[in-house]
Amino acid sequence: MPKENLVQSEAFSFSLKVMELAKKLRGQKEFELGSQLWRAGTSIGANVEEAQAGQSRADFISKMTIASKEARESLYWLRLADEGKIISPEEIVPVREQCEKIVRILTAIVKTAQNKGEKSKMKNLKS
Repeated sequence: MPKENLVQSEAFSFSLKVMELAKKLRGQKEFELGSQLWRAGTSIGANVEEAQAGQSRADFISKMTIASKEARESLYWLRLADEGKIISPEEIVPVREQCEKIVRILTAIVKTAQNKGEKSKMKNLKS
C-alpha cells in the first residue's frame, strides 16, 4: 500500500473546504472575494499534483513554489473574510489554520528540494 502524501491530502481537503466557503458567498456582494479564494485555494492541490509528475527537480520545485504562493494568497483572502467579518470565525478559523499548515509543509518541501539540488551540484563539482 502506498504511503499517504501529507501535502496532497491536506491540499485536497483544503480545496473542498474552500469550495464550501466560496459557495456561501454566491449571490452576495462579497462574491468576488469567494471567487478569488476558490481560484487560489483549489490551485494549491492542482500544482501539488502536477509537481508529483515533475519532469525534473527544477520542475518539481517550480510547481511546489507556485503551490506555496497560491496558499499564501489563500491566506490573504481568508484573513480578509475573517477580519472583515464576512464569514463567521467558527467557520473560517479552522480553514485558516489548515492553510497555515499547508504553507509550512510546502515551505519545508521547497527548501529540502532546493538543498538537495545544491548538495548534488557541490558533489558534482568536487568530482
